[in-house]
Amino acid sequence: MKIQTKYHGEVHVEEKDIITFEYAIPGFGEEKSFAILPFSDDSIFSILQSTKSAGVAFVLADPFVFFQDYDFTLEDQVVEQLKLTYEKDVAVRVILTIQEPFEKTTANLQAPVVINTAKQLGRQVILTNTNYQTKHGIFQGKKEKVKEEV
Repeated sequence: MKIQTKYHGEVHVEEKDIITFEYAIPGFGEEKSFAILPFSDDSIFSILQSTKSAGVAFVLADPFVFFQDYDFTLEDQVVEQLKLTYEKDVAVRVILTIQEPFEKTTANLQAPVVINTAKQLGRQVILTNTNYQTKHGIFQGKKEKVKEEV
């Protein structure tokens, strides 16, 4: 199927690659069908693009590249909703807030996007009882590591 996108113009997406967000992304209740498109060659960054509305697209990142200690436990209800059986079928991404300059970009670690890659089901999970916030500088940990090494 062909879809209009925010960053790539018109693209072809295979039906099998469409991810269904049955519970929608908070604030975007009408948007339940998304595709993940590359945003960089290294696969660290990608776009979660609505298949319905070109203007609804979120820049995602693999949080473990920037936050090696990032860890949380999914509630049983979420595991059931996503029909998760095997840990290998879980992909975790976080939504970025892009800033100028790019070094000020932040990641929402409090509400990761969890995807069952086997069943193409996704959900943005809001973590409770956590120290994670909605805005963590993605380069802060990297800079601290560089300073420690010098």
